[in-house]
Amino acid sequence: MRFHVTALALTVGLFWGGSLLVVGAANLIWPGYGLAFLELAASIYPGYHPGSGVGSVVTGALYGLVDGAIGGAIFAWIYNVLANLFSR
Repeated sequence: MRFHVTALALTVGLFWGGSLLVVGAANLIWPGYGLAFLELAASIYPGYHPGSGVGSVVTGALYGLVDGAIGGAIFAWIYNVLANLFSR
């Protein structure tokens, strides 16, 4: 079995970006919600500051989308290489 690299990249990117979007939006509605998660994301993504407005939520979601897509593509590519190596 092989992974479709583009499909997995989009799936992981949408999932991770969506997670940051939902938790960031919930944090704006209920301050303190998911703050540890958002602070962790802020420590990874430069320029992202949780709880500072809608622009910050969008910035975090875009960072998550790009980061997740890159991570998903790398994961799928490594998996496919190893699957080919061990299927012989």
